Amino acid sequence: MPQSLGRLVERQIQKALAEGKLQGLKGEGEPLSDRSGEAFTDMATAVAVRIMAEAGALPEEFKIKKLLTAARETFRGATNEDEKRVAMSLIADLEQRYNIAVEARRRFMAP
Repeated sequence: MPQSLGRLVERQIQKALAEGKLQGLKGEGEPLSDRSGEAFTDMATAVAVRIMAEAGALPEEFKIKKLLTAARETFRGATNEDEKRVAMSLIADLEQRYNIAVEARRRFMAP
């Protein structure tokens, strides 16, 4: 960010603080949420996903990813070969569905 733009932004923030415009906002006093995963996506996608998550409308790939995490935990906790085989089959199915959902989103979002 150019230095003059940075100073302008900082002045606007200080002005808003002095006027009390930054008090009583949603999430005030709470720690920032972990958004380290957004570092590898473009800004528009990150914002769109965050808005959808806040509205409770997550894309299919995120739902599948949660199921995939749970299936991997089940596999780690499996005590015999049959449980491991069933868990591994579920993991393979979920990974395929996840990859299809990611590719569909990428094609949809591509210019």
